[in-house]
Amino acid sequence: MDLIVEDTRLAGQPGPIDICIADGRIAAIGPGLAASMPQGTPRRSACGCLVVPGLVETHVHLDKTCILDRCQASEGSVTEAVRLTSAAKRNFTADDVYTRGSRLLDRAIAWGTTRMRTHVEVDPGIGLRGFEGVQRLARDYAWAIDIEICVFPQEGLTNNPGTEELLIEGLRRGARAIGATPYTDTNPRAQIDRIFEIAREFDVDIDMHLDMGDTPDGMNVEYVCRKTEEFGWGGRVAVGHVTQMSLLDPVRFAEVAATLARAGVAVTVLPATDLYLMGRAATHEIPRGVVKLERLREAGVLCSVATNNVLNPFTPYGDANLLRMANLYANICHVARQAELAGCLDMITTDAAHLMRLPDYGVKIGAPADLVLFDAPDAQSAVAELAQPLWGLKSGRETFTRARPVLNRPV
Repeated sequence: MDLIVEDTRLAGQPGPIDICIADGRIAAIGPGLAASMPQGTPRRSACGCLVVPGLVETHVHLDKTCILDRCQASEGSVTEAVRLTSAAKRNFTADDVYTRGSRLLDRAIAWGTTRMRTHVEVDPGIGLRGFEGVQRLARDYAWAIDIEICVFPQEGLTNNPGTEELLIEGLRRGARAIGATPYTDTNPRAQIDRIFEIAREFDVDIDMHLDMGDTPDGMNVEYVCRKTEEFGWGGRVAVGHVTQMSLLDPVRFAEVAATLARAGVAVTVLPATDLYLMGRAATHEIPRGVVKLERLREAGVLCSVATNNVLNPFTPYGDANLLRMANLYANICHVARQAELAGCLDMITTDAAHLMRLPDYGVKIGAPADLVLFDAPDAQSAVAELAQPLWGLKSGRETFTRARPVLNRPV
């Protein structure tokens, strides 16, 4: 054995549990294993704290993070954010994207993230410079995090000549998913149609930005479900934001939830961005814009919680802490039951991994030893108390450590 993690707590299981790691993978899990291991085997005590598989970020934008020094939002609208970012990214270089993305990745890793899907803009304004910078990040940070690239047309597809060719080139160069932003296109459903066609041609997953708005009018989520069934892409499609769903009455919401579940379309909410951008025109009874995922999960919809943007016009704050996003989501959506709080952790771990179709994920024998120790006794406490991650492993190798604070009490 290369390492034994002693005295752990696993979500939903009685403890203590020991985890044995060999050749970067989990070799054994169970109580009392450490006692049977040979003397001299490296050991690390979890001190009775919660060990979870590495956190999974399903939706973030490495290419346009940390640009508030270049564009300051004043309206706080989606339209303004797209406009300001469009102007800024024309001066992006691959090196610039790499530098800013490194800043975000350093934080994400230190908060326990080991898998990530990053959405990368490609269009004639940015070309493939952002893509190239993120590809370098994926290579250089492979020691700590697996990064999957999703190329997408932030400024439209049918109305932006040259964008489709760049999307296709990104897929040829290794992107494993394709995204969409129908609400920025002059022909939203034509964009959706074409994205499904490209996804089938390259056999990649789809992850769309969808239905961002302050009214329920003109939603496309059911159309996406229809296309998913038409193309046989169930289990391979996710939609992010869908803030318009949060405005539906209970009967209509239940109808859409059933449609999502039947089609196999997953939903990701981005609490910080959705809360910041939505409801700007309201003078009172301001909508929150964040879909209550518990109701979707009850209907059988796969759900995740993710970061989206950090320090740019879409979200002018953030630190890439996924547990903070889970806690923020719980606050916004009035999550209080212990099982539902634990479910918030699922949506940044096991459920998020399922969304990204990661078969080798989890605290299970044979899986990579991608583990994070949280200073909490159980999943619900970790979410409710914003527990600090104390250390992380990637394939059994330590990637970060964080000491517990020490109070200097008067003698």
